[in-house]
Amino acid sequence: METEGASFGEQLLDASRRNNVDLLETVFSDLANDHKKIADLINSSKDPFGNTALHLSCKYGSWEVLDKILDLEGDIEIDPKNNIDGETPLHCAVKYSQTEPEHGTFIASNLIQVGADPRLKNNNNQRPIDLIHSEELDDLIDLLQGAELAADHANEAINESEAELIEDEDDDREDVPISAAN
Repeated sequence: METEGASFGEQLLDASRRNNVDLLETVFSDLANDHKKIADLINSSKDPFGNTALHLSCKYGSWEVLDKILDLEGDIEIDPKNNIDGETPLHCAVKYSQTEPEHGTFIASNLIQVGADPRLKNNNNQRPIDLIHSEELDDLIDLLQGAELAADHANEAINESEAELIEDEDDDREDVPISAAN
């Protein structure tokens, strides 16, 4: 009886759970280090609960694997939501921080640096900051509050730019003679 080995997706998830960089690099090598194939694998591989490699790396504090993933080129989804709680990897990092404050805060900081959105809510309408239940996590609270403010400010700037573009377009239309507009 012939048995098959674990799929690339299963190997990726296992590497993420156990912080196994060698296994992760073997998977990447088997995919010929093709950035598109690797990004597709990372985005599509999920455990039965909908956790991606990012979720699992954050949940188990697997920094070395997470770092390799975050350093990859390609369209890796930073804020996927899992199936059970609708949580993002940043939610998982915050939960991990409850038992490992410094390491969890470090992981959360790195996620935010690559674009994780601290304002996203899970199925219980909770942002990552709402999951903090420890007085030891002041640094994490400061990090998340700062990231939320920065994200809100960036959205305001985008909205202002869009409003200016619309206003400029309206100004351009006013200059067109009515007979030419018809």
